[in-house]
Amino acid sequence: MNCQMSRRSILLALSAAALPAHAQTGAGAPNAGAGAWRAMERIEVGEGVYVRALKVEKERDALWVGTSAGVHEIDLKTLKPRATFTRKEGLANEYVFSVGVDHQGYKWFGTNAGGVSRYKDGKWKTFFPMHGLADYWVYCFASQKDGTLWIGTWAGANKVDPKTGKFTTYVRELINEWVYGLGVDAKDRVWFGTEGGVSMFDGRTWKSWTHKDGLGAPNADQLPYSTNTGLGTRSRHDLATMNDGRATYNPNYVFSIHVDPQDNVWAGTWGGGVARFDGKRWTNMNSKDGLAGNIVYSIAQHPDGAFWFGTNRGVSRWDGKRWQNFGKAQGLLEENVYALAVTPQGEVWAGTRRGVTRFGR
Repeated sequence: MNCQMSRRSILLALSAAALPAHAQTGAGAPNAGAGAWRAMERIEVGEGVYVRALKVEKERDALWVGTSAGVHEIDLKTLKPRATFTRKEGLANEYVFSVGVDHQGYKWFGTNAGGVSRYKDGKWKTFFPMHGLADYWVYCFASQKDGTLWIGTWAGANKVDPKTGKFTTYVRELINEWVYGLGVDAKDRVWFGTEGGVSMFDGRTWKSWTHKDGLGAPNADQLPYSTNTGLGTRSRHDLATMNDGRATYNPNYVFSIHVDPQDNVWAGTWGGGVARFDGKRWTNMNSKDGLAGNIVYSIAQHPDGAFWFGTNRGVSRWDGKRWQNFGKAQGLLEENVYALAVTPQGEVWAGTRRGVTRFGR
C-alpha cells in the first residue's frame, strides 16, 4: 500500500486534541490506577494514514512521526508541526516505515520500496541498492558507540561506516534476511529481529535463536500458523497478521527488538507475545500474563524502568509486577500500536492508524 497525500492535505489533517476526562481514566484496564497513567492527547494525521515510526530527537526537543503519507517533525513543547516532508521536499517515497537519528544529527527515513532518504539542515540524499543499500524496503535503524549505523531491510542488514559512508551488507550470516528490529547492547553487540528469529553479531561471530530455543510463548490457543511470510523466499508479501479474519501465529517472526540497561534483549513476536533473553535463556509473557495482545509490534522503556509494549490489542505498561492496558476505550485512536517513543519529559507516544496518542500522568 502506498498512500500518498499532498503536503497541504497532510498539514490540514494534522490536529491535536486533548482527551475528555472519561477517556483519561483508563477504566476497565487491569490495575488502572497504577501510576495514574492515562491518555492525555492525540494528534491525528488522517483517516487512511498509518503511523509506522516514532523517533525522539532530544537535541531538538522534537518527535519525528513517520507515516504512510510522509514525515512530520512535531515540537514537543507546543505539540505543533514544525515541518512536513513528502516527495516534494525530498523524500524518495512517502510511505515511511522507520526513522533513525545518527551521531552526526542526520535523520534517516526508511521507506516502503523507496530506499533510504537522509536529511540534515535542509539537504537531502537518497540511497538505493545501486549505492550499496541492501534493499528498497527499509524497516529499522540502530547505532553503535562509534557512530556506525545499522539498517534493517527486507534483504539483509547494512552496516554504514560513519567515516567513509561505505555500506556493507550481511545476508547469509542472519537467521533470516527479512529484518524488522535492531538493537545495540552495552558490549556493542548488534541484535537483529527477523522473520525467522533473532540474530546477534559481536563484531566477529554470529549467533541466532528461534522458537526451538525458547523464543515466543507456546501456541496455547491453537491458532493457525501464518503463511504470510517471505521466510526462505524472495517473495514480497504484505504485513497483515490476520487470515480470513482470524488471528494467526508465527513465534519466529520478530517485529521489534529492545535492549534494556541490564543487557536483557526483548523481542516482540507475532502471536508469541514478548520474549526476554537474559544471556542464557528466553522467558515469555503473553495475554495470559496480562499483556494486551500477543502480537507485539513495538517496545519502549521509560526512565522509571517500566516497559511499554505496542500490541495488536492496544498498549501495555508493565513495571515488573503490575500491568496497565490501554485500548480505544482509554483514548487510543486504534488498537494496533505500531510504534512507541518516550520523550525527555517522560511522556510516552503511541503510533497507530490515524495518528499518535500521548500518555502521561
